[in-house]
Amino acid sequence: MNARVLIDGPSELVFDYAIPAELPVVEGCRVRVPIRQKTSSGTVLAILEPPKQSEFAMREIQSLIDPEPLITPTLLKVARWIANYYGSSIESVIRSILPEAVRTEDNSAKTRRIATATENIDPAELAKLEKRAAKQYAILFLLINAPDRTLPVADLGESSAPSLKSLAAKGFIKISTEDVRRDPEATETIVPSEPLVLNNQQQEAFNQISASLGTSPTPPTPPSPYLLLGVTGSGKTEVYLQSAQAALDLGKTVLVLVPEIALTPQTVRRFKARFSQLDDQVAVLHSNLSQGERFDEWHRIRKGQARIVIGARSAVFAPLPNLGLIIVDEEHETSYKQENPPRYHARDVAVLRAAFEPCTIVLGSATPSLESWQNTLTEKYHLIRLDQRADAHSMPLVRVIDMRLEKQKQKGQVAILSDRLRTALEQRLAKGEQSILFLNRRGFARSLQCHGCGYVCQCPHCAVALTYHRTDERLVCHVCGHQSIVPRKCPECSNPGIALQGYGTQKVEEVLQKILPEARFARIDADAMRRKNALKDILKKFKTKKIDILIGTQMIAKGLHFPNVTLVGILNADLGLHVPDFRAGERTFQLITQVAGRAGRGELEGEVIVQTFTPHSPSIQFARKHDFDGYAEQEMEMRRQFRFPPFAHCAVLTARSGHERRAEFTLQTLHLRLKENLPAGISLGEVLPSPLIKSHDQFRFQITLRSHQARPLTNHVQNILQKTTLPEDVTVVFDMDAYNFS
Repeated sequence: MNARVLIDGPSELVFDYAIPAELPVVEGCRVRVPIRQKTSSGTVLAILEPPKQSEFAMREIQSLIDPEPLITPTLLKVARWIANYYGSSIESVIRSILPEAVRTEDNSAKTRRIATATENIDPAELAKLEKRAAKQYAILFLLINAPDRTLPVADLGESSAPSLKSLAAKGFIKISTEDVRRDPEATETIVPSEPLVLNNQQQEAFNQISASLGTSPTPPTPPSPYLLLGVTGSGKTEVYLQSAQAALDLGKTVLVLVPEIALTPQTVRRFKARFSQLDDQVAVLHSNLSQGERFDEWHRIRKGQARIVIGARSAVFAPLPNLGLIIVDEEHETSYKQENPPRYHARDVAVLRAAFEPCTIVLGSATPSLESWQNTLTEKYHLIRLDQRADAHSMPLVRVIDMRLEKQKQKGQVAILSDRLRTALEQRLAKGEQSILFLNRRGFARSLQCHGCGYVCQCPHCAVALTYHRTDERLVCHVCGHQSIVPRKCPECSNPGIALQGYGTQKVEEVLQKILPEARFARIDADAMRRKNALKDILKKFKTKKIDILIGTQMIAKGLHFPNVTLVGILNADLGLHVPDFRAGERTFQLITQVAGRAGRGELEGEVIVQTFTPHSPSIQFARKHDFDGYAEQEMEMRRQFRFPPFAHCAVLTARSGHERRAEFTLQTLHLRLKENLPAGISLGEVLPSPLIKSHDQFRFQITLRSHQARPLTNHVQNILQKTTLPEDVTVVFDMDAYNFS
């Protein structure tokens, strides 16, 4: 038999090798193979029949790196589907399934030497040892009185080696080696929690999910995915926890996906608190782990030592055995879409994996994506609703403030806080209640502009204005990270009247310090959270009421539960509304609804104040009423008329190069070739500049394609790309089911 092996490295080489009779090679295992005059490692993609005739002698696999396959047959099946559906290379998919910490041989398990005192030590021998070798006796005395009669060698001191060697030679102790887990949550103190009493709606949701888990280890057919539509504060997390317990009781494992790495620690604490009796069987997977931590967590999962896995997007490939339940929290979040090859959507891959395993999958959200909502209307998904808060309290009152009127009051000046919001903050502060202010723009000012000639300080590498950051006294590009000093006068006309335009979270913090000097503030954004565990520390202070007002970007928009928060202010609800993206309205509705849900989650009533210059936008008006069904109905009608998702698949073909004309010409050539023999049902757009025409010194042009069926679209584009020789300095990227159109 032969094996098709994917060679590690950037070259994406795939070769066939003969399998020696003595090697038990199977799909998904890691092997060492000869390539030219060297030896390389690789992954077995398939086992093939040898060709009947061949002019060349087939080289053989040299050895197995690991006796067991690191990629399960199900995950290999998922990998092939991703490569075909998204038009990605199988190499990029394998890299996602096998993280670098596992794939490279530079990492290994961390070990330590331990000393264990043997049983039934003769007291007479012990007395002799005390007289003749006091140091050996002291070490042995420590070991005898230690738990399990065992201590790490390192804890016995650097000078203990000769004594330990003598004790081992006399048979008093045994020296062995054990693995040491590098635990990313080792410093956390977890307080165990008990299951809560479910209300009627939660109980019905739990009954449906637990029934779908079945009683057999692997059900013959996978149940349809469940969409758990629950308003903010409806207790979705408690349903997740009790459903996970039901899966564990059946001997199955559980995978929990969260959209943001920042949300992972909070979810980990909830699951560890509930399942504290499982003796460290909750594992964490996300890109913020060190290489050693990722190595340990991944192998704990593969060996079945961890029965619950919590992580961000890439955790969808966790090698869990006997998977029984997948939970995708906040399934609408665009962060589940991978923006680098392979450009998979973790939610969709999770649904696919649930079908392949097979197992139960629950997609949860207060504002589901319209793609998932359409699947419930066509009965591909089962819909479960939680339309009441778990504490039976009402949803927070949402007030919409027309900032055009506020601007008139302040004689044309940009109003950061409306009179209503300022008064509400003062009232909450007087009552000892907490508030959250949301603004999805970090920094101090949006741009620096000359009032004389109109010059705006631009990034030299991207087609965006530089944002002023006061804490660093720098102009920063939020696309490529370029920084420059702040000019004292206009670089074009030397006018000293160069001034700041717009505002960000730093500006809001400064304004609040002036109008509410007695209040205690904290800011959560990418700038303030650079230090490790900074987010944990601030949220801990906010929970213990050491902070009165929390200012932040979308990092605080979801998943946070603070009962003392009674006021949420959304400072500029229009930021994401007027961008060239058909999902702009949907995202704005979701963001406002999610942020508003942070208010009134305890005994006190909540209030939400939304500041906007477009108060009559459907996204804002439906969010004000907490009316998802109403918003979905009108938005779906628009999508249906213009053939946008969920009624068609939308893909983007982008060409980028350091030479503007070369990128455009390359895409125009591809456009002509795509147009020839275009399969029926595929809509091909024109070559247009990307909304962000320049990024990282690369000029970008794009074509949008739409089709009711994804596979014919992907196949057509990939066939054209394979037949086209691209200029060396031009990169062409295909993104199926695109979420980023900038």
